[in-house]
Amino acid sequence: MSDSGKLVSLSNLVRDHVRSGQCLFIGGFGHCVPFALAHEILRQKLANLTICRSGTDILFDQMIGAGAVAKVIFGYIGNPGVGLSHAFRRAVKDNRIDVEEWTNFSIILRFHAARMGVPFLPSRVLQIGDIHKASIEVKSIDCPYTGERLSCIPALKPDVALVHAQRADEAGNIQFYGIDGDTIEGALASRKILVTVEEVVTTDELSRSPETVRLPSYRVTALAKVEMGAHPSYVSGMYGRDDDHFRDYDRISRDPDELAQYLDHWVYGVKSRQDYLDRIPQETRSNLLNHYGKD
Repeated sequence: MSDSGKLVSLSNLVRDHVRSGQCLFIGGFGHCVPFALAHEILRQKLANLTICRSGTDILFDQMIGAGAVAKVIFGYIGNPGVGLSHAFRRAVKDNRIDVEEWTNFSIILRFHAARMGVPFLPSRVLQIGDIHKASIEVKSIDCPYTGERLSCIPALKPDVALVHAQRADEAGNIQFYGIDGDTIEGALASRKILVTVEEVVTTDELSRSPETVRLPSYRVTALAKVEMGAHPSYVSGMYGRDDDHFRDYDRISRDPDELAQYLDHWVYGVKSRQDYLDRIPQETRSNLLNHYGKD
């Protein structure tokens, strides 16, 4: 641990700050998905979790398939660019999880309301269509200035945000660049922010591009350095997306037994970060790093 108390091991990051039954915002809009951080949550056998974000990734499906999730709050759920979320579909069919389906934009409004500290935000969304009253109920209000009927989009304040980013200093200032979706909004809406990063550098190094420091140290609870911590998703400037892994997951996750074997191999059987990296074929790993000219 550093003198600042922010830089810790991955296991301590979870052990000290995540509890069963909490609501977790999981960052990463196809990019910088915090797989390593969420996998550690599964290894520590946390359960009865609520997980939320706008557009989800296969990480949601993995957590559901592992039996760690009681409720999902989302705008989209699936395997981006590939297909459906099979463990999620089975869990819904078997009534094993609760579901709140919003829209991507309304989820972002929910986070923004929490970030602002207000109970709801007025909007024109969710007044028509079949989402309202399916798994959610949206209240309305008459605008006191115009009389227009508006939806009341309630604030959503997660207990903990899980984020992966490129770099940080030991004080906990987080450099994040590339597509963020609702990652920053959801993180700043949350009570705690836990971050894994590819590199820990000096504050002077971060100050060379201050516009990319998206999460300030005073909001970050703790962080851990985790090499390729977003694999199989990609990290801008660091490594590419493991498309084969996503395609393979679509086939594997259709069968509960095969999914259990997958989780044993990629999550529960992992003894260290190096052990995880060694499970990625060397040629694949080299190609992912070479995507941005790294090796």
